[in-house]
Amino acid sequence: MGLPNSYTMKNGAIASYFDAILNASAPTRFSYKFIEGLGFKSTNDRLLISILKDLGFLNSDGAPEDRYFKFLDKSKSAQVLAEGITEAYSDLFAVNLQAHTLTSDEAYNKLRTLYRGAKKDSVIKMVARTFVALCEYADFEHGNEIKENPPIVEVDNEVPNGEEQVKIKDNIDQKPNTGNHLNMNALQYHINIVLPDTRDQAVYDAIFKSLRDHLG
Repeated sequence: MGLPNSYTMKNGAIASYFDAILNASAPTRFSYKFIEGLGFKSTNDRLLISILKDLGFLNSDGAPEDRYFKFLDKSKSAQVLAEGITEAYSDLFAVNLQAHTLTSDEAYNKLRTLYRGAKKDSVIKMVARTFVALCEYADFEHGNEIKENPPIVEVDNEVPNGEEQVKIKDNIDQKPNTGNHLNMNALQYHINIVLPDTRDQAVYDAIFKSLRDHLG
C-alpha cells in the first residue's frame, strides 16, 4: 500500500527540518545524535527519521539514499521532495492527482477511506497534517520537468582514397526542425579529401566533378 506510517507532531517544524538538512553535510547515518546536532533536541524531532525513510531519503538503517543527495542540490530540492511525497503517498495521488492541493481536512477524509480502519482517526489526522506540511515545502509545479541539453550527433563515413570523408555535427544551439525540410544552417560540414598519388589530371577532374555533383 502506498501510504506511510510516519507523521510528526511538529508540523510547523517541517520547513526548519529540511532547511537544516540543506545546510549540513550528509551524514553516514541519519541518527538521533545527528538530529540533535542540527539543533532539534526534542524527542518529537526524532519522528523525522521515519518520515525521511518513507520519502525514500534514507534506507532502513538510516543511511542516506540517492534521493537525499539529490535533495542537497538547492536548485532542485523542492522538486526532489515532491517526487518523494508522490511515491510515499501514491495511493492518495491515485484517487486525486492534485492531492498536494488538499487541505488537512480534505486529506484526512481521503486517508481515512484509504486506511480502511487500519489506523485510529487521531493518527490519521496527524498523518494528514504532516502530508500537507510536506507539500507546502515541496514544488509540484516543476517536479516533472526534465532539463537536458540535446546530444551532439556525429556521423563519420570512412571511404576509400579518392573520395570525400564527411563529418556532420548538429549545432546544439539550433531549435529542432519542425518541418519536413532539413535546416542547412544547423549543420556544419568538414570535408577531408584524400587524393590518390597520380599525375593523371583526368583523375582529379573526376573527383572534383563528383564533389560538385553531390554537394552542390
